[in-house]
Amino acid sequence: MKKGVITIRVQRCLGCKSCEIACAAAHSVAKDVRGMARDGERPGHRVNVEPCGRRAVPVHCNHCEEAACMAACPTGAIHREGEGEPVLVDVGRCIGCKMCVQACPFGVIVINPSGKGVLKCDQCVERLARGEDPACVAACPTGALLFAEPSEAARAKRRRAARQLVWEQSEGEPGER
Repeated sequence: MKKGVITIRVQRCLGCKSCEIACAAAHSVAKDVRGMARDGERPGHRVNVEPCGRRAVPVHCNHCEEAACMAACPTGAIHREGEGEPVLVDVGRCIGCKMCVQACPFGVIVINPSGKGVLKCDQCVERLARGEDPACVAACPTGALLFAEPSEAARAKRRRAARQLVWEQSEGEPGER
């Protein structure tokens, strides 16, 4: 299975919500939007595009190293399969107490529309097992969402920061041109 993190390039996000739709479809029984509509299925999505001023930001689970949701879960329904793996929800063990919802500092754990348990990003573990990117990443038309190993994601951020600094320096301060 591919291991990595989902990173966001906010400046590229159009707020189109393709990631939300792809996420819902990937977690549906039908596995596609047409099937969901045909069957009246409402699986819920695990990424939320939030407006923020003139921009939009896709917000999803960060799979925190010391996940507050895992610590708050009294049944162990929120767990990891192993070190460095995504934080998952075992719906069969979830008692619906919503302690994880309260504990999550990012507000990304939500009540399942079916009323049974909670929903949160699982990085599309089924897709990762097949060597595919998470559905939200694959669906993003502008490449605002990326899935990469943590070291590669950090390297890409450093390169973007370096380009931004060079661009700012080349522009110069007013009166220096």
